[in-house]
Amino acid sequence: MAKPVYKRVLLKVSGEALGGDKGTGLDFQVIGSVCDVIKECLDMGVQVGLVVGGGNFWRGAKNSGGGNMQRSRADHMGMLATVINCLAVADVCEQKGIPAKVQTAIAMNEIAEQFTRDGAVKYLEEGKVVIFGAGSGCPYFSTDTAAVLRAAEIGADVILLAKNIDGVYSADPAKDPTATKYDEITYDEVLAQHLMVMDITATSLAMDNHIPVLVFALKEPKNIVKALCGENVGTVVKE
Repeated sequence: MAKPVYKRVLLKVSGEALGGDKGTGLDFQVIGSVCDVIKECLDMGVQVGLVVGGGNFWRGAKNSGGGNMQRSRADHMGMLATVINCLAVADVCEQKGIPAKVQTAIAMNEIAEQFTRDGAVKYLEEGKVVIFGAGSGCPYFSTDTAAVLRAAEIGADVILLAKNIDGVYSADPAKDPTATKYDEITYDEVLAQHLMVMDITATSLAMDNHIPVLVFALKEPKNIVKALCGENVGTVVKE
């Protein structure tokens, strides 16, 4: 078995990815595949934190009726959507014998623990996957930003950004057939070219905390293990 090049990682999975081909609701086959790979990572001795988006149920800014809904309330609905996903992933993990803990940025004591940095690190060191829900707990911040924030707090070696596209391109490859894929790119280049890897806040936070971001496609969940072992499966965003 190949040896991992990272000890502690933060995996970010979009909500749409958990919805499968439809991009909505929950596709338990997809969730099961992700959990199988997480188990493989844990068996390799890698500590895994997981942030899940909520776009398969609700996206605050996008679904708020063109500004008809108060933004903070719309974003809080999005936070609740992420918690639904976290509970689903945790349940599938446990069915597969994977120890999992859900921590939320907002107190939901009957559902999950409230996030603390010390508690999360303790669980990671015990070999549990820690699933972070409710984003950062603050409106106006994306779950990408929440992922970078949690990565910084737990001291992750890398952020694995699993998306519906296989890396970072010079333009949207679905709209521009001449778009080229980058193997590596710097944070500064991402910001200067306005490339939508993550939102600007998330990219700046990763840059300020010197955390590399590996962008790859979740369509093949084994890419997660390949990424951990240093294989080129997407685009690395770094200093």
